[in-house]
Amino acid sequence: MPRKTFALALACCALAGCASNRPVVYPNAHARSVGQARIEADIADCERLARAAGASPQGGQAADAARDTVKGGALGAATGAVGGAIAGSAGRGAAIGAASGATAGLLNRLFTGGTPNPAYRNFVQRCLGERGYDISGWN
Repeated sequence: MPRKTFALALACCALAGCASNRPVVYPNAHARSVGQARIEADIADCERLARAAGASPQGGQAADAARDTVKGGALGAATGAVGGAIAGSAGRGAAIGAASGATAGLLNRLFTGGTPNPAYRNFVQRCLGERGYDISGWN
């Protein structure tokens, strides 16, 4: 893999690792009465409690990214081999397709993210619910 491509892929991974999913608080009467600063403090406290209880925010996302990368690589290799066979070099087409497919699979997982670990998400939602908040989703 050329160095520039590798550096770009590494930068994308680092940026995606900085992204976090956070609960979206519905503006019910309680949320409106306490204000945004208190909401943020309560979210941070519930997240801290979830981590202290052993729930990891990321869960199996690394495994999911690896699985998507392998699936993308396999799909890319198969389609690249077909295209390469038509053009006269199935092996070269498969190699190019595998690299392209693996990159597409990884970047798809990184940029679409997904939801946090279900145990972590449920813990934070329950904690916030017990404090009077209504969670409408995660972003």
